[in-house]
Amino acid sequence: MSEMKYVEGFVLAVPRANKQAYRDMAAKGVPLFKEFGVTRVVECWEDDVPDGKVTDFRRAVQAQEDEAVVFSWFEYPSKEVRNAVMEKMTNDPRMKEMCEPMCFDGKRMIFGGFMPILDN
Repeated sequence: MSEMKYVEGFVLAVPRANKQAYRDMAAKGVPLFKEFGVTRVVECWEDDVPDGKVTDFRRAVQAQEDEAVVFSWFEYPSKEVRNAVMEKMTNDPRMKEMCEPMCFDGKRMIFGGFMPILDN
């Protein structure tokens, strides 16, 4: 496995009826993300996401009954590259075009950057 330098993780709720639209949008974004500096994109559709007693993935993004949880991550060579990619994503008009129409509620997406401490 290649060494991961920096990871950005995402959790979001997508209407089950929009699964293909979400996959298509994500696939359309991959060449753009890689152009910007992302080295790997992984998108995962809910398969076994249990309800927790205190919190869980579904509650974290306020997923409704008709929505599935998507867990994804981007890998970068460094935090600096990630920050540069975020700047490019914010300013590139192709990003807006790629996301229209939006097939999920982006306000409920959670994300953050992580420094790997174990990659086995």
